[in-house]
Order: sequence, then C-alpha cells, then structure tokens
Amino acid sequence: MLSNRARLALTDIRDNIRLAEQFAVGLRRTFYAVTRCLEIISGAARRLPQSLRNRHPELPWRAIMGAGNVYRHDYDNVAEEIVWQTVQNNLAPLLAAVERELARAPKNTEGGQKP
Repeated sequence: MLSNRARLALTDIRDNIRLAEQFAVGLRRTFYAVTRCLEIISGAARRLPQSLRNRHPELPWRAIMGAGNVYRHDYDNVAEEIVWQTVQNNLAPLLAAVERELARAPKNTEGGQKP
C-alpha cells in the first residue's frame, strides 16, 4: 500500500509528465509557425525592388532572401536555436527599415491594402 506522500509524489510526476508533453506540442507548433513567418519574410524580401534594398545596405539582404530556401528545402536541419536567435536578434533592424519605407509610401498604393 502506498503512503499518502508517495501517492502525491507519483501524482506530481504523472501530472508534470503530461504537462511537459503538452508544452512540447505547443513549442513544436510555435516553432513551425515562427519558421513559416520567416519563410514568408524571405519570400517577400525577394519581391522588393533592388532600389529599395539599396537604401538599406546595413541589412543582410542576401541572407534574408536565402533563408527561405533553407526553411523550405533543408527544413530537417533548421535548428530551433537559430530560429529563436533570428527572432530575438535579427528582426528588429529589418522591421525598423520596413516601417520607415512604409511611412514614406503613399497610403493608397496599387494592389490594394490588406484589411
């Protein structure tokens, strides 16, 4: 017969194993979602005119545009740590440049706007 203390310990172990499994599923989903966002960013960067990219020579445009190929074709080698570091350390300068460009652009451009 189990003591109350042992039963509580087993319950804690069981409950936290289940939580760990649920969290791991959530992390996997988050990793896939973030990787997809980075893939879209890469593809969209390819569609920018060279003149716009030239206005921001401080950004690693070749790396930004090339990253999508890695996410699409070499996905089994995409490390979660690299994706995390990219989001934490590399997107802020790109976002700042994009926001400056959008501020310069007329509000109503061809092709419409997203809602």
